[in-house]
Amino acid sequence: MNDILLIALYAFAGAAGAGVLGAVILRMVRHLSVVVSLTVVAGVAVTAMLAGTLAVAWAMFLSEHDLTVVTFVVAMAALVSMGTAHVLGRWVVARSNELTRAARSFGEGGSFAAPEGSGTAEMEALARELAATSAKLAESRERERMLETSRRELVAWISHDLRSPLAGVRAMAEALEDGVASDPERYYRQIRTEADRLNSMVGDLFELSRIHAGALALTRSRMSVYDLIGDALAGVDPLARERGVRLVGDEVTRLPVEVDGREMTRVFVNLLTNAVHRTPADGTVAIMAEPGDDGTVVVAVSDGCGGIPEEDLPRVFDTGWRGVQPQGARLSGAGLGLAIVRGIVEAHSGRAGVRNVDHGCRFEVTLPVAAAQ
Repeated sequence: MNDILLIALYAFAGAAGAGVLGAVILRMVRHLSVVVSLTVVAGVAVTAMLAGTLAVAWAMFLSEHDLTVVTFVVAMAALVSMGTAHVLGRWVVARSNELTRAARSFGEGGSFAAPEGSGTAEMEALARELAATSAKLAESRERERMLETSRRELVAWISHDLRSPLAGVRAMAEALEDGVASDPERYYRQIRTEADRLNSMVGDLFELSRIHAGALALTRSRMSVYDLIGDALAGVDPLARERGVRLVGDEVTRLPVEVDGREMTRVFVNLLTNAVHRTPADGTVAIMAEPGDDGTVVVAVSDGCGGIPEEDLPRVFDTGWRGVQPQGARLSGAGLGLAIVRGIVEAHSGRAGVRNVDHGCRFEVTLPVAAAQ
């Protein structure tokens, strides 16, 4: 038993020495290729075995012939092991270089395509993560492109919509100043109307800037959806009568919600006004409220606009988007109302959506129901 213990100690001492030397070499070459590291690891393993064997052989006083045989056997094993490690390292490096080139492509604005052929489990996992990251970057670039397009359209439309009333106000003011206005009272009323329109546009821009800046302060209180919709219907009714559109609000539940009454009324007014403007005379705009899933209430506004092209549905709530009427006529407004709707609804932990229905669109606002008191 003592001989066995002594042999183990000699073998451990020899192998430990080789291991320490290998660790020093690995630290020195840690910045080099993985081929070098794998070759060193294989060399350390074989050298540790050789060192332990030689230490035991020296302690046991083996014959010179036996010692030579053992040395050659270990040396051949070392050559095979290091050659295998070198081949494996080159394969790993080649696969790594392929992944690097593929990753560089989507980093420069392209898309990631995993290299052909199989790799190690870690490399396959890395390739999957790179593919997922590439998809997210592509979505982000597309979203940024759409936002930039929306910003450019918004600037152009706002500039046009501000310039038109300002030009009219200037012309009427000059006519009044020169005393050539045939009907001064009508000019005064028109100036007031244009001033109100400008004030409304500036108010929308200010509201949208607060939403985007996260500075929308909400004063929440418990109220019924029925009352909110009633206030919105009362506010839009004159416009609907003027345009010959019927407003229907019969199917409204009385579920309670915890919202800012002024802001949420603005949401429903914006949706109803948008629907009235897009519905032809003798058409119907209906608003309803019903219980949704998971403790929510869904408020839906349906119009008779004829529908929105499917490719435009994701952009309906984008800032500055106005779309076109079915006949191709440009819609009025600066394209801020629906963006404000989404911002206010999301500030209330809700969501806004739209889909096409028969002969028109259905805008839906989903809000959490207030907890029972």
